[in-house]
Order: sequence, then structure tokens, then C-alpha cells
Amino acid sequence: MSLSVEEQKALRGTLGQFPTGVCLITCAVGGEKLGMTMTSFNSLSLTPPLILFSIDKRARSLPQWEKAEGYAVHVLSSTQQDLSNRFARPGDKWAGVPHGTGLHDAPVLPGVTALMECRAFRVEDAGDHLLFIAEVERHSADPDRDPLVFARGRYAALETGERADTGWPLAIHY
Repeated sequence: MSLSVEEQKALRGTLGQFPTGVCLITCAVGGEKLGMTMTSFNSLSLTPPLILFSIDKRARSLPQWEKAEGYAVHVLSSTQQDLSNRFARPGDKWAGVPHGTGLHDAPVLPGVTALMECRAFRVEDAGDHLLFIAEVERHSADPDRDPLVFARGRYAALETGERADTGWPLAIHY
């Protein structure tokens, strides 16, 4: 099924009603550092520990991403909107950005809410995007940092309140 431009715009507006966190995903291929802001990130499985993200097939850097051996998934904090904007646009993304090197030589950024260092697991074709499935090898989180949130085509504030019980399994799964 193919949607008209108007239908695509309307669907995008509908999908934009679902708030998401903002991730910055990085990797290194042949010594070149890559980074991309995305909201198309999801947990997939705990056994094995898998996550997924997707990249538009029109992305210029897609061939390099397909060659990456691993990735660093950064859940950006509410104070990192400038970093999100920088990596969402073309241009020199790395100039003046402090970072270290993590697993699979992926650049690792400080000050994030959560970090998952992953090995490439599988890439699947899915319409106008490729799905990148990765296995989490190392992770950390700072629960005192609020995540950066995106909804309705703009950044949004996460209202802080009482934390929910994070026991497992959650009632919503049954």
C-alpha cells in the first residue's frame, strides 16, 4: 500500500502523538566516527538482550552503518537538546564534542541518562527503512538524569513525579 504525500503527513502527525525518548547512536567504521539522532529506538528482548533502531534507506551514511561491528546507544538527558540538534543535521558533528571510545570503537558521550554498548546482531529490510538489531553487551544508567523527550514534532518536558515500581514482570505483560 502506497500513501499519498498528504496521507504520509497525516500519518506522521498521528505517530507523533506517541512521545519517545531521544537517542544518539554512534559507531565507528574504518576509523570514521558516525553519529545520528533518532527516536526510532526500542527494546526488543531480554533473552538475549536485544535492542533495535531504524535508519531511512535514503541516509547518505547508511552503507557505513551497515558495516559497523557495534554501536553505542545514548539515551540523551533533558539538558542535551543541543547535542540532539547537532547530530540530527548534516555537517561536522564531532568538532568540539567531548567523547571517549567504547566497545567496537564506538564513540561514547558523557552526561547521558543511559548508555548501551552493543554488537551488531542483524539488519532487516522494513519498507523505506532498515532495522538494525543489536545485542547489548554493556550498559549503565543515571536515574537522577531526566531523559530528553520528543512528541508532536518538538521537544517536550517529562513531568517528574513518584517513580513506579519497576519489579518484573510488570502487570501490563499479562
